[in-house]
Amino acid sequence: MSRTVSTSTGLRYGVSRVCRLLGTSRSGIYASQARRASSPLASRAKRGPKVPLCDRDLTERIREVLAASPFVGEGHRKVWARLRANGIRTSKRRVLVLMRRASLLAPGRTGRPRGPQVHDGTIIPEQTNQRWGTDLTTTWTIEDGTVGVFVVVDHHNAEGLAVRVAQGAADRFEAIESLRTATNAALRSTTEGIAAGIELRHDHGSQFVADVYQAEAKHLGFVPSAAFVRQPEGNGCAERFIRTLKEQLLWLKTFRNRAELQAAIDAWLITYNHHWLLERHGYRSPVQIRAALARKVAA
Repeated sequence: MSRTVSTSTGLRYGVSRVCRLLGTSRSGIYASQARRASSPLASRAKRGPKVPLCDRDLTERIREVLAASPFVGEGHRKVWARLRANGIRTSKRRVLVLMRRASLLAPGRTGRPRGPQVHDGTIIPEQTNQRWGTDLTTTWTIEDGTVGVFVVVDHHNAEGLAVRVAQGAADRFEAIESLRTATNAALRSTTEGIAAGIELRHDHGSQFVADVYQAEAKHLGFVPSAAFVRQPEGNGCAERFIRTLKEQLLWLKTFRNRAELQAAIDAWLITYNHHWLLERHGYRSPVQIRAALARKVAA
């Protein structure tokens, strides 16, 4: 108020005149100003640790991470993990806020309330090569029309052991070939009993419950482990892998024939196994998880 300029004289009112009108002393005004200036709240900046990057710069780093990632639609948790791998430390919450503000979040699926299920528990084993999952999906090609794609996945580290395009009808014999391909890739052999003790999780598709398929699985040493009827969550690892395959490859490109599709899947599978991040394993890739287990066993 003392700095206010009088409209009649063009001069400031001044501290003395204001104090007389308010009935207070100038010393009281000066003491109050001194107390506010010396208060720790007066010089306090934004609370929390100092961050090396402002919001604008961090948003640009997030854009760079998303552009460099070989996958599409990654959420804020994996972006946060990739930032940490690049030496940029921040919080998941801040990454979420910035991605939401910049419209960088992928559209999410709305779920529905679920009650108790007969499969309640866990399908994730403690080690690799304890439980594998297999399933079938289909996709479309220009020359060959709809073709079947069989997958085999390790339940522990979500590693894609085999993704095989059916060369004819997606029948039990093609399912057997995908299983043999996975066994040879993971265990380096398809001799009798090589997969002894490994559970083989599958649904009740005709390809997997066929006698010839079950006989081949037992010959290799697998222990049959069928999921509950109409409970796809029991085969959730293979189901989730197929969803990733669709979102990252099959729904993004059109393929001319089976051969072109298989070549694209083979290249994608290498990228997936080496770079796809799993939150439940500390944001490590399937290959990193398997290597860490091997080092632990060797020690």
